[in-house]
Amino acid sequence: MAGLAAAFEAERLGGPDLALTLYETSDRLGGKVWTVREEGFVVEAGADALVRYKPWALDLARELGLGDEIVGTLPADPAALVVVGGRALPLPAGLNVAVPGRLGGLARTPLLSGRGKLRALGDLVLPRGPGVDEPLGRFVSRRFGHEVWESLAAPLVGGIYGGDPAGLSVEAAFPQLLELERSHRSLLLGSRKALRERTASREGESLFASLAGGLGRLADALAATLERTDVRLGAPVRSLGELGADAVVLAVPAWAAADLVGSAAEPLRAIPYADAVSVTLAFPAGGFPETRGHGVLFSPREASPVRGFTWIDRKWGGRAPEGFRVVRAFMASDASDDELVAGALAALRRLLGAAPEPERVWVFRWPRAMAQYTVGHLERVRAAEAAVPPGVFLAGAAYRGVGVPDAVRSGHEAAARAVAFLTGR
Repeated sequence: MAGLAAAFEAERLGGPDLALTLYETSDRLGGKVWTVREEGFVVEAGADALVRYKPWALDLARELGLGDEIVGTLPADPAALVVVGGRALPLPAGLNVAVPGRLGGLARTPLLSGRGKLRALGDLVLPRGPGVDEPLGRFVSRRFGHEVWESLAAPLVGGIYGGDPAGLSVEAAFPQLLELERSHRSLLLGSRKALRERTASREGESLFASLAGGLGRLADALAATLERTDVRLGAPVRSLGELGADAVVLAVPAWAAADLVGSAAEPLRAIPYADAVSVTLAFPAGGFPETRGHGVLFSPREASPVRGFTWIDRKWGGRAPEGFRVVRAFMASDASDDELVAGALAALRRLLGAAPEPERVWVFRWPRAMAQYTVGHLERVRAAEAAVPPGVFLAGAAYRGVGVPDAVRSGHEAAARAVAFLTGR
């Protein structure tokens, strides 16, 4: 998506003499934004949602004429649950990213013990922290205690980044939390204002959005819009020298960029990655147990091969033929497809008590797909950007945001820098 967005922006900013070529290793465009449509099922192979308070992807969708296709999540109360001690319990209302944002929600949540709630309230009186980067697990535990980390923050963050959420850089992954501590001291107090501002930025009450036909529609529409770009599929780039280009946007994973840029390779190779695996199961609705919310997440202490389940047909409309329930499992395993499906089914049946045999199964693997923003991440990014050769610009989810909106913004910004480099503006 970063590469497509970069080509789109370069066409818009560059004059008629600007020659553009888009090289893509695979046989399709869009990267991890890929929607499979089969026999009435709409199945996301990668990302399945856009957050509304990061507007870049939705703004682009509207610009491409897809505004009427933007949809929000279906109503659900609670929106999601967390499995702790084998029980699926609702997330408290008013979470700010991954930490408590409302005293009422904190007081009422069954996910925390009485002692855990008292410790979380300590945030109201704790002094500011050192104001420097630190692991997210330490940051949340320092402000709210280990229970909040284990039962609230870790399941949510793990669902976004994969890998080990405890080691993520708070400055790179969740800078808004660090800024809240710097500006308000107490995250609980500061979050009240942040939540009001975020609610005002939404359309309706839905935090997440998608497109009626799946997010792949955005990639398809972007590709169809490119008029002056020579698109080459199945064309891996092994050397920048072979391109003969005056400027290059590298919209590739950091480890792939490292093989191409020489002097910047060391900081790029220091950005770790985690695999991503999802298993989507379609069940006959008859006999499938009732579910609450849009899905469930698992606390790390559950030691489950499944990080979370999403009830796809309950989250989005029009994703399955009538008479079917669709469940998506996010896995943390490199097992075979059969073992992944068996593990997802076993975890689902433990959670719900029973589930029929699935009629359709889709398994998607994304090796080394999710950049891990560990402590020192932004320093590594700045070092890489300073070391790349003149005329080379980095874009993608490896640097300053992992979501689709971040990828779109990254592509736009890299293209703008590349065009400015070529034109001297």
